[in-house]
Amino acid sequence: MKLGIVGLPNVGKSTLFNSLTKAGAESANYPFCTIDPNIGIVAVPDERLKLLGDMYHSKKVTPAVIEFVDIAGLVKGASKGEGLGNQFLSNIREVDAIVHVVRCFEDSNVIHVDGSVNPMRDIETINLELIFSDLEILERRISRVSKGARMDKALGKELALLERIKEHLESGRMAKSLVVEEEEELALFQSYNLLTAKPVIYAANVSEEDLADDGAGNPGVCAVKKFAAEENSEVFVICAQIEQEIAELEEDEKAMFLEDLGLKESGLEKLIKASYRLLGLMSFLTAGEDETRAWTIRIGTKAPQAAGKIHSDFERGFIKAEVVNYKDLLKYGSLSAAKEKGVVGIEGKDYVVKDGDVILFRFNV
Repeated sequence: MKLGIVGLPNVGKSTLFNSLTKAGAESANYPFCTIDPNIGIVAVPDERLKLLGDMYHSKKVTPAVIEFVDIAGLVKGASKGEGLGNQFLSNIREVDAIVHVVRCFEDSNVIHVDGSVNPMRDIETINLELIFSDLEILERRISRVSKGARMDKALGKELALLERIKEHLESGRMAKSLVVEEEEELALFQSYNLLTAKPVIYAANVSEEDLADDGAGNPGVCAVKKFAAEENSEVFVICAQIEQEIAELEEDEKAMFLEDLGLKESGLEKLIKASYRLLGLMSFLTAGEDETRAWTIRIGTKAPQAAGKIHSDFERGFIKAEVVNYKDLLKYGSLSAAKEKGVVGIEGKDYVVKDGDVILFRFNV
């Protein structure tokens, strides 16, 4: 999974990226200190892996990973060359979802590019820049397609779709709110890789005081949550400064620190849960002496396609899958003991994989 981090300058974007990835990206109190994209790979925390790895004495434990891409802060007029321009938006065209960091804290020591803290205004500014960037892509495509549209029926159909998307964006709406039902059109729509078509997770960055009650008393956070609900986006409340402190602690110290703050989980855990929900993802597991590993798949994936995540030969030559829930496997201590207790299923090609399944695939090629 790949997530792109966007936001205005000085909203805590690079501080959040640093704390999530421990990558040490430059983070300073002035706009545009991040010019080239910063990229960091983060392991998805999964207690199930540790427990199964310990049980099997696995030589290697491999978690699922998320790649974060942090780009320079956007400002009003980026699409017209203001700030650093919007050329760096191309760095996040390939991401699965966008993490939009919104400043919901007051701090006179941290300047705001627009002079005051207003989360909804900031969201609108970023969304408009994403729209302008997409319009640029569409106009180039329209220019190419229109040349052959008269003679080619397929190109004529695509041109009609492009014009429809363009009109939708020009009205100030995001591409993801456009209804595209026809299969052929949907394939084209997805191929354009529009930023405004991507799912969004809003990270409401608050002060430490607002963190314990999840920003319930912060009007800015409440406005962001309402807006996110209306457009079917996810939102989570974070204090980037606190996350940075958490990132510097050892694992056992983290739990104590979070408890002292009255928190159940870190910002990274909140973000991962939000992104899995938003993208409809889950993990199945494989376990053994050599390696215990988590594999990320879409909810609803059937056994052969899940096997294909490991290797294409597994999918091509799929015979069956031996499936046990990780809790049952831990309870009985081994696969053979779980089989004796009748909790291991022998599943075929139509089996829909569940979150937390531990699977042994049988295949022949």
